[in-house]
Amino acid sequence: MACHSRASRVHQGRDAGEIEDTDVLIDTAGFNHLKPVLSIVVPTRNEAPNIEQLVDRLEQAVPHVAFEIVFVDDSDDGTVAAIETVRTQAHCDIRLIHRPSDQRRDGLGGAVVTGLRATRAPWVCVMDADLQHPPELIPRLLDQAEQTDADLVVASRYTLGGHAGLGRPRSGVSYASTAAARFLFPHRLRGVSDPMSGFFLMRKAVVDLDTLRPRGFKILLEILVRTPSVRVAEVGFQFGKRHAGSSKASLREGMRYLSHLACLRLGEDSLRFMRFLLVGASGLAVNTLLLAIATETLGLYYLVAAIVATQGSTLWNFGLAESWVFRKHQQGHRRILRLIMFLLMNNAAFLLRGPLIYLLTAGLGMYYLLSNFFSLVALTFVRYAVADHWIWGRTRYGQSQRAVYSYDIHGIVTVTSAVWLPELEQFLTKEPVKQPAIRIRVGNVDRSQGQHGTTAASTARRLCYDESIGLLGFGIDVTIDKTIDVLASPLLRWSPHVLYTNVVEPILRWTFVEKGYALVHGACIAFGKDAYLVTARTDTGKTTTVLRILDRQRRVTDTGAFLSDDLTLIRPDGRVLSYPKPLTISRHTTAAINNPLLSRRERFSLIVQSRLHSREGRRFALWLAQTSLPVATMNAVVQVLVPPPKYHIQRLVPHVKAAPEAKLAGLFVIERGGEGDIRLDDGEALELLMSNCEDAYGFPPYPSIKRFLHGSNERDLQAVEREIVATALKGHSALLLRSTKMDWAQRIAAIVNAPAESEEQPLLVRSVGGMTTGLSAP
Repeated sequence: MACHSRASRVHQGRDAGEIEDTDVLIDTAGFNHLKPVLSIVVPTRNEAPNIEQLVDRLEQAVPHVAFEIVFVDDSDDGTVAAIETVRTQAHCDIRLIHRPSDQRRDGLGGAVVTGLRATRAPWVCVMDADLQHPPELIPRLLDQAEQTDADLVVASRYTLGGHAGLGRPRSGVSYASTAAARFLFPHRLRGVSDPMSGFFLMRKAVVDLDTLRPRGFKILLEILVRTPSVRVAEVGFQFGKRHAGSSKASLREGMRYLSHLACLRLGEDSLRFMRFLLVGASGLAVNTLLLAIATETLGLYYLVAAIVATQGSTLWNFGLAESWVFRKHQQGHRRILRLIMFLLMNNAAFLLRGPLIYLLTAGLGMYYLLSNFFSLVALTFVRYAVADHWIWGRTRYGQSQRAVYSYDIHGIVTVTSAVWLPELEQFLTKEPVKQPAIRIRVGNVDRSQGQHGTTAASTARRLCYDESIGLLGFGIDVTIDKTIDVLASPLLRWSPHVLYTNVVEPILRWTFVEKGYALVHGACIAFGKDAYLVTARTDTGKTTTVLRILDRQRRVTDTGAFLSDDLTLIRPDGRVLSYPKPLTISRHTTAAINNPLLSRRERFSLIVQSRLHSREGRRFALWLAQTSLPVATMNAVVQVLVPPPKYHIQRLVPHVKAAPEAKLAGLFVIERGGEGDIRLDDGEALELLMSNCEDAYGFPPYPSIKRFLHGSNERDLQAVEREIVATALKGHSALLLRSTKMDWAQRIAAIVNAPAESEEQPLLVRSVGGMTTGLSAP
């Protein structure tokens, strides 16, 4: 099986979307899938009898795809227990999100969005649990996506090969619903025969989940309308019979659907304003009645009576606005505050209405009830704007504080960052980190440490590097205490690759050394329990070589596991730990492997990205670094405009295995030019590896960071790092492979897979007519 066993449970927090998942994904063979290729989101409501058969059929339907199932449960029966029971026996990763009853107002669509937020794979399949959506269709959906380069593949009941399988009444309702949607959205739904389908496959990256406003059953319609650029394909399917349980279709869901259509067509704000007008109309009647009673019955002066009437109608309007107009944005513990603000708003509005009422009544002789009516209507738009943006809007927008991302790298070093760091994505943790080793913040860097131009000034505990361009320039302020605190200039928030590569990674390198680990510049592949490092000068072809090896091993021998492509963590005892950064690729990289999961747009972008982020581009940037130009700022701006082509290994070699750690067995150094293989002794292997480590850095502000951190805590960390690497490499086979044909992948695979006469003897290699053979030591 390609899908491996793990038990994890995800609980839906008090706030929608607040998800916890702290388990580690470990398969039965000791490998850990960094990410599944496919996530299957299954919303459930009272589907306990269907769960076991659904999981069984899914595992049989996609045996060669690493996938996870994310159940999002709104049940009140035994569905949760059924899922818990099945996943103890399942071969695939099953995750469960159980939503409390007070979070189910958005229906099945909301459950799907909650599941989408929890998924980890680049492709997501959404289907029902009642087995009317046949799991056996999923491979066809995947094939169709690959063949057509579609972002979304709909399993349609109304295209060639499809059949609705409904009775006449339900068929009529289904056709009418589809016709209404296509009538209202003729352009968005062009070429989509079944926008009501609940069975579809999509590329997660193309949908902005924050734009979705789900309600009821029809989440596909929501996605299609709110994502106009999505490329759609279809696969016909026979809508099956329900295995167990009862249908959730109802008159209430029908009304929800009509409301959803109106919302999609008119917009959420338009519907909310219409509700506000209806509430205002009822409040106008209440205000007029109270004004008449206070004036005619109680004998109050009409302006005083208008003040009294305003209080009564305000309370009336607030109750309806809270329960109907803005109910999605309310929070109970703020209700009193909102009421006070609503009262203040209407009474402040009366400061404008009062003179208008007097002018119309005393000046123009208009009847006071009519004057009051016109004054209320005149300020309707102003009152709505204040209510929408300041009273209920404070709840809505006040929650959007900037996130802090936490990363835990093998329990050795923790990082918290105000900027999303894609290179550390695989180490992202939901657990809060109270005392991180490294903290990254964004703010204005204090330039008082240096003069105009590029400056680097350091004290015993502080480094300030600033290119003196203000908010638009590159700048960092690093302070070492119990935590290494990094203050980055605002520009780096928009250029996370530069922030990580040029600031965070060098700091991580020397932080790991203090912890007894070395972060070396080399890829690492495991064959069984043995790991082999592959190192080279930057832009030699190491990434392509690694991908070719993994792709070949997967197809030919089904062995080989990925640990890292660019950097690997090494302990003195020879244990290597994975460091799975996204891989920087080129057009030549994708041509060298089979079926990478890249869209047409991504492949087209590679034309420009490959040229800019090439070996020649790096050489030019390093040449610029020797000048007095603000090259760090220039680098950051360039990477904002043209981000480097970085993709996780699962996008490039589908179904690849990944190992969290392994035992070092050998080192390969690949080199362009020349032919043949040269065996290296321990000293030569150490020098080449450390030289390649330095070659990977060098771009500003690395020289300043290196000088600053080397002498931290009065230790020569460079010497400590060298000792760690030397101890780890000692006694292991090391080989320099030279080539003008870039055929290192075939040669490394041949060497590693060649049988040795004695497992206890180190592997030696010799060149025979340009080919390599494995030999045991004499």
